[in-house]
Amino acid sequence: MAKKIESPCVSICQLKSGMCTGCGRSVEEIRHWKSMKRPERMKAMKLADQRLKKSTSN
Repeated sequence: MAKKIESPCVSICQLKSGMCTGCGRSVEEIRHWKSMKRPERMKAMKLADQRLKKSTSN
């Protein structure tokens, strides 16, 4: 069985433009995290990582 994907929350919860500046997830991803299946969580993690990289490069 595949390993469970834990929440990427780093306890720096501040929303800016609909994104958490700590973990990079959107408000919707945060809200639905517990009900997401593994593939959805993997996609959310990838998108969050891309958002964080984009926000730090600006």
